[in-house]
Amino acid sequence: MAEGKTNAMRLLDKAKISYQVHTYEHEDGKIDGISVAEKLGEPLEQVFKTLVTKGSKGGYFVFVIPVAQELDLKKAAKAVGEKSVEMIHVVDINKVTGYIRGGCSPVGMKKLFPTVFDSSVENLPTVIVSGGRIGTQVEVQPKELLALVKAKTAELTA
Repeated sequence: MAEGKTNAMRLLDKAKISYQVHTYEHEDGKIDGISVAEKLGEPLEQVFKTLVTKGSKGGYFVFVIPVAQELDLKKAAKAVGEKSVEMIHVVDINKVTGYIRGGCSPVGMKKLFPTVFDSSVENLPTVIVSGGRIGTQVEVQPKELLALVKAKTAELTA
């Protein structure tokens, strides 16, 4: 691995949470979740993408859902007690999270935003999320990951 540990990995280490690193080639520009899951040879239900939204009251919320699913904005808003939430613009991802599109991890954002994982994560022995850099994913036990980012679960997909 060229650049060593990411901030997300350092935080997992600090919390003494074991994880497995998965890397994939990304020179082809295919960094969407489904392409990443296919490159890793992992089931779509186990690989999750991290989505950042802004609520109607101005706060930010993080939703983590299976890569092949779409976030249901109504369900997402309900899960965090907002009237509505909308996806933030790609240009704002770095400013808000410290990460870039395709490398946004639920672990290690600039701030610990309220985070909700799709409830399907509860049925998985491990979940794979971005390791905080394009080309890097980390596989973690869901309970440990949710505890680290103080996340709750809810039904979030259509």
